[in-house]
Amino acid sequence: MWNVKGHDWAVERLRSAINHQRVGHAWLFTGPSQVGRTHLARLFAQALNCESEYPENRPCGTCRKCKLIASGRHPDLILVQPTMGNRGNETLKIDQIRELQQDLNRTAMEGPFKIAIVSRFDSANPSAANAFLKTLEEPPPNVVLILTASESDALLPTINSRCRSINLRPVPLKIIEEHLVMDLGVPTERAKTLAHLANGRIGWAIEAAADENALETYTAKTQQLTDILKMGKVERFKLAEKLATKPENLHELFKTWLGWWRDALILSSGQDDLTQIINIHDVDQLQDVVGRMSAEDIAANLNQTDNSLTWLDQNANVRLLVENLLISF
Repeated sequence: MWNVKGHDWAVERLRSAINHQRVGHAWLFTGPSQVGRTHLARLFAQALNCESEYPENRPCGTCRKCKLIASGRHPDLILVQPTMGNRGNETLKIDQIRELQQDLNRTAMEGPFKIAIVSRFDSANPSAANAFLKTLEEPPPNVVLILTASESDALLPTINSRCRSINLRPVPLKIIEEHLVMDLGVPTERAKTLAHLANGRIGWAIEAAADENALETYTAKTQQLTDILKMGKVERFKLAEKLATKPENLHELFKTWLGWWRDALILSSGQDDLTQIINIHDVDQLQDVVGRMSAEDIAANLNQTDNSLTWLDQNANVRLLVENLLISF
């Protein structure tokens, strides 16, 4: 069946569309990365092609087509993902869209639907987005297109208007924690920490639970930030030089730091509800910084980190970008 946590309303809408034969040709699943967009898209693809004779049991997960789709080997399922850049950013390119268009024009081998899941469409460059618009305007028969993106506003209005939207919201902390403990057997304390770090991204929590080093890797990034706050300028310049040699790691690093500064800003406002804190494992360090730094300075560091993420995607000089960020803290 639909094995989805925290998105029951979305499942009901998709099931209703199938049961009433109003599937349409294009859907847009939006929400934070790893919140479950692609997982839901695969389940939708299974439900559309499931062989179960009982509609209420689709997707059954056991028929041949369901198994092929789950494994990514169904001949009528096309998954398109952006390519990773050398700075950890992603781009969906026009060559990928053209190849997809060729695939969609071929007749479905097993039917009834040929389905394309285009992940992170908000990473499409302008030429790729415009090329895809033609497919949305004149889709081949029996084709269902499923796009995923962080938010609909990041896409061209002409693409938005041609898709049915499903906006997946962050999954509540309690649901993620319970899923990790009850369904995956994660120890309670580890599950609590991972649920906070997931920040509503249940997919991230599931992946992290399966990786013994995930928590250690994450905390190393926040520890590096607190270490920077104790460094002098010379040490910061040396670290900036080192970090700039691996630009592919900077995107994820800056995102982690952004969440840490967000937590500090929340705590600086006098907020004592720790369910709002992402870095629950680092509350003592956060409180220490809040005691030494004004809310204005914390907000400035948050904004500078956010701006650095934007500049990273705009091909700014990496060494200069990292130096400016580290010196600004």
